Amino acid sequence: MTTDAPTAPAPTLAPTPAPSDPSERTRVPLSVLDLSTVSDDATSRDALLATTELARAADRLGYDRFWVAEHHNMPAVASTSPAVLIAHLAASTDRIRVGSGGVMLPNHPPLVVGEQFAMLEALHPGRIDLGIGRAPGTDPATAAALRRTTDGLGAEDFPRELLDVLGLLGQQHEEDTGRPPSPFVRRFSATPAQGSTPQVWLLGSSTFSARLAAALGIRFAYAHHFGATQTMEAMAAYRAEFRPSAQLAAPHAMISASVILADSDDEARYLAGPSKVMSLSLRTGRLAPITDPATAAEVLAGVEGGPLEAVLAQLPGTQVATTTEQAVTELQGLVDRTRADELLVTATTHDIATRIDTLERLRTAWV
Repeated sequence: MTTDAPTAPAPTLAPTPAPSDPSERTRVPLSVLDLSTVSDDATSRDALLATTELARAADRLGYDRFWVAEHHNMPAVASTSPAVLIAHLAASTDRIRVGSGGVMLPNHPPLVVGEQFAMLEALHPGRIDLGIGRAPGTDPATAAALRRTTDGLGAEDFPRELLDVLGLLGQQHEEDTGRPPSPFVRRFSATPAQGSTPQVWLLGSSTFSARLAAALGIRFAYAHHFGATQTMEAMAAYRAEFRPSAQLAAPHAMISASVILADSDDEARYLAGPSKVMSLSLRTGRLAPITDPATAAEVLAGVEGGPLEAVLAQLPGTQVATTTEQAVTELQGLVDRTRADELLVTATTHDIATRIDTLERLRTAWV
């Protein structure tokens, strides 16, 4: 089994030609990622209640999945414990799948992750997604405090721990991996009497995770909204190297994008200003809650002509900040280029109303 990125370059992924007649197009399913961002005039409770409101809107509008992220020790993000938040969101919605985008495995022993998501699946069978990431989602000191040891924090440990999680959930098979279950998996169980199992995704922003997901025969979600630069290479590697498993017969990939929609390009870019400021604060180490669009515009104007202007020009901010019609064209282009099976959208805004409005506009037009 391949557990690290080979030195050979990833294959090139040729885009699927778009139908000449738009009416013949089949849109891929839409899903939502939310970080429970904390605005400068809000509390953590406000942020979590806003995420709940957004999840209910996504459920009502017909989105397929609602994922929450894991970040720690950050003044702008209240989503520190995906499993806890997923339990609340699943109980607050009716039919949408709810999951992690993702659980950062280096922060947690595999048994903890397995037990948490086996319990979530038992409570909400057929509605739970376990998206797993390789990065800690925080600084090294916080990651060590979470884990209470530096063991298991290296990239070399990740494939083994991922296999342990899969094994605990009954998703590791010797015929798929070429190796028998580890002594750890033979010794421990995530739940006493499993009825169903969560849907597992491997998340990534490089070819490492793409190739690992392909080798294990599991679903793959590429974090394109990070502004990552290996989108085409990772998606191509996943499809080219995919090995069917008992869980998945063919490759199944999701692509993410950050999106804010409005009546005009200027309004959308104005509403996206806080996301640009958040990216700048992360890059410069000046972490702060999410500012309002007017203040963000002042901050960005102050950067122009200064030493941070070049830094600002390289930051992702919001990738698609435009009108609904133009956004659909851009997002469909991304899906066509990457051959993604699903599309995951996310937005960093100062207020929940902007995020809900974006979901409503996109879902109405994505037909």
